[in-house]
Amino acid sequence: MQTPRLLATASAALLAALPALAQDADLIVLDYPGFEGPEFHQPYIDKNGADPTFSFFGDEEEAFQKVRAGFQADVAHICSGSVPKWQDSGLIEPWDTSKVTDYANLDRNLTGTQVGEGAGDVYFLPTDWGTTAIAYNPDEVPAEDVSSLQVFQNPAYAGRLALPDNVDDAWALAYLATGVTDWTNATDEQFNAAADWLRAVHPNLRTYWTDPAELAQLMSTGEVLVAWAWNETFPTMVEEGRPIGFQREPAEGSSVWLCGLVNMANGPGSEDKVYDYANAFLSTDTTIPLVTAGWGSANAKAMAEQVSEEDLVASGLGQISAPIFAQLPIPVESRERHAQTFEEIKAGF
Repeated sequence: MQTPRLLATASAALLAALPALAQDADLIVLDYPGFEGPEFHQPYIDKNGADPTFSFFGDEEEAFQKVRAGFQADVAHICSGSVPKWQDSGLIEPWDTSKVTDYANLDRNLTGTQVGEGAGDVYFLPTDWGTTAIAYNPDEVPAEDVSSLQVFQNPAYAGRLALPDNVDDAWALAYLATGVTDWTNATDEQFNAAADWLRAVHPNLRTYWTDPAELAQLMSTGEVLVAWAWNETFPTMVEEGRPIGFQREPAEGSSVWLCGLVNMANGPGSEDKVYDYANAFLSTDTTIPLVTAGWGSANAKAMAEQVSEEDLVASGLGQISAPIFAQLPIPVESRERHAQTFEEIKAGF
């Protein structure tokens, strides 16, 4: 199985090379490459006769700067950690939840809090979620070695380890490894302990991966034996017949992330079509395509009705008996502190 994130680079190239397909100019969606597939918004096409117009970004800071520089979109697909910054900057406006067909069916347990909620307003609609845990080569790495996150400090694997070049995922790992499962109230002492842990891991790394396709290649060739990885890497490599294990139950736990839609302030297109798109993304028609691609849907009712626990386990999304670090939003100044420190650690400081 090939997933949208694994196809991101190829997808962007193909889009540039292929003849232009019908796109609806009344709705501009800002998103990661890969989510433009019609299977993720088929009810929108059925109602409006065309795909939305998509504009792509590589990471959410790039998307933020793109909008700040004047790019106009109607809706954006970002992850929960970015929402406070976008909200504080005035780039997004509240959702009218009465227009979101499946709003009552959204799984609040994914966040434990209302992301982007202020003064009774909801700025973030969760749509998709996934997990981050230890991907490893079971032919060369014994299961007992990945029973703890301290495998990333194991000298036996020095030079054959990889972490994501992603602030939220890297700190989720570091906090878990140092005994913290919630960074929303982390103390300075806990922050410093997690930073020191990442500094100790840094010399052991082969690379900080930026693209799941890159990581899959590194693991397939044996250059990387153990990685902190998104769950989609697991079913993709299984489908390709590559040796891969996905340990979500090390002693210290693993992580869950959540992404969704934000309604752009002063979008140039149709507000009605913004809601058509949100409803399509959250519809029951989209649930199976999301799970097939390696993600869970935030529509808890649809997940319960359509997806078995066996299917979830196969996608790296099943229930676990271990601590879970939910990548909840933190204040802008705190997130920027984490981002700055992460950049320093990657630079060797």
